[in-house]
Amino acid sequence: MRISTVTMFEQSVSSMNRQQGEFMKVGQQIASGRRVVNPSDDPQAASRAVGVSQSQAVTQQYADARVSARNALAQSESVLNSVSNAITGGKTLLVQAASDTLSDVDRQSVASELRGIYETLIGQANATDGNGRYLFGGYKDDSPPFIRDGDGKVAYIGDQSTRAQRIDASRLMPVADNGAKIFQSVATGAGYIAEAGDNTGNVTFKGPQVTDPADPGFGETYTLVFDEDGGGNPIFEVTAADGSVVTDGAYVPGQPIAFGGLGLTLEGSPAPGDEIRVGQAEAMNTDLFKSFEKALAVLENPAATPAEKAGLRNTLNTVMRELDNGLDNVLTVRASVGARLNELDVVDAVGGNRMMNYEQTMSDLVDLDYAEAISEYSLRQVGLQAAQRAFVDIKGLSLFDYLR
Repeated sequence: MRISTVTMFEQSVSSMNRQQGEFMKVGQQIASGRRVVNPSDDPQAASRAVGVSQSQAVTQQYADARVSARNALAQSESVLNSVSNAITGGKTLLVQAASDTLSDVDRQSVASELRGIYETLIGQANATDGNGRYLFGGYKDDSPPFIRDGDGKVAYIGDQSTRAQRIDASRLMPVADNGAKIFQSVATGAGYIAEAGDNTGNVTFKGPQVTDPADPGFGETYTLVFDEDGGGNPIFEVTAADGSVVTDGAYVPGQPIAFGGLGLTLEGSPAPGDEIRVGQAEAMNTDLFKSFEKALAVLENPAATPAEKAGLRNTLNTVMRELDNGLDNVLTVRASVGARLNELDVVDAVGGNRMMNYEQTMSDLVDLDYAEAISEYSLRQVGLQAAQRAFVDIKGLSLFDYLR
């Protein structure tokens, strides 16, 4: 069989090109550090690598979401700590103001300090995060959740929902509680509160105290109303929310009145029509701002008559209980925020382990074994050099070299 010179040249060039292509492929792998540079290098591994890469991207998005959630919760926790301190400071001032040794001027001085705490509390309720969003407005976070109405009272206009953020595929975490839950609610089991009406007598109360939680009427709301018998002596009547009379009798100062598993001790002289309402905390005033407003109203006005002094004492007693309940509620929400911060740490650890698994899987699929690649690189280099040398030798073969 006769082989033409053209055929020998073509085969030699083809061999050199093939060897050079393999040599360059290994060089590209070493330069990139990847075994699978193009999908054609290993179609199955390349296909699996795409899926793993997508999972890595989703996991990283959840990690970024957890950073955002942690920032929001940390800011909420910091604000709630300030709110707790404000409530505690307000309670301390009210205990001071309840002293009989203080004059009207002294109480006005206390009221001035209490108003400063009240304004601080409003500012904390309208706190924003680092992005300018209001923390406690729910999903309506583009405007202050608490505003003053025409009478100067604080009202909540935020959303009733709790803003949540997905921190993992199976977890949607609340990242900011709404203001109504924090500043206008009480914790479960907050107990009973007594509140006097616009009385004209000077009767004051202590309590109520829980005496029998097993009483069938325990948990209901009651109204104690004073009147006079035919001889002008004070009497009382306690009615339930449905209007039924629970108990009645002659009023004796200092003698506890029992009803619905509760005990209420009264002092002073009531006037006909005076009343005291007793109910569970969630059925009474639950608004922290209203509690401060009630206290400021009685402290900023002189208490000259016995009725005004009794109203002052009753209001301060009521507000102090309301502040205790409000503080318990804020601490409950703060504990919930702390629990969510701890949960973020746990989810972060799980997400970190998941990302490490993805990275190991990706490495197994596409990363290069350098020892093997360098050996292959040397082999391909020798192959290319051999092909080049063979071409040189074949090119030199000619019958004319032997014709003399």
